[in-house]
Amino acid sequence: MIALGGLIVLTQPVAAQDGVICSASKLPQMLEGFFQLTTGLGLIGLVVVWQGDSLFQMFTTNHEQKAQLKEHMRTTLKSAVTLLVLGPLYTVAGSLMGLPLAQCVDLAPW
Repeated sequence: MIALGGLIVLTQPVAAQDGVICSASKLPQMLEGFFQLTTGLGLIGLVVVWQGDSLFQMFTTNHEQKAQLKEHMRTTLKSAVTLLVLGPLYTVAGSLMGLPLAQCVDLAPW
C-alpha cells in the first residue's frame, strides 16, 4: 500500500511534464534523424553482408560452410526486418500507450 502511494506521488511530476519532450527545440527532430540514419546504415549493412555472403557462397565447395552462410544470410535478413519494424511499432504502440515521446516523434523510416 505504501509502495502504491509512493508510486502515485512520484509519477505526478512526470505526468505534468508530458509536453516538455515535445516542446524541446530540436529533440524530436534529432531523434527522428538518428533513427533514420541508423536504419539507413543498417540497410546498407544488410546489402553489404548479403552480397559478401553470396560471393563467399559461390567459391565455397563444402556443404557445411554453405549451410552456415545461408543461416547467416537468414539471420541478417531477420535483423533488417526487425530494424524496419521497430520504429513504426514504437510509434503506433507508444501512441496507444500514451507515451509522451511517441506523441511528437515519428520513427517510421519512410
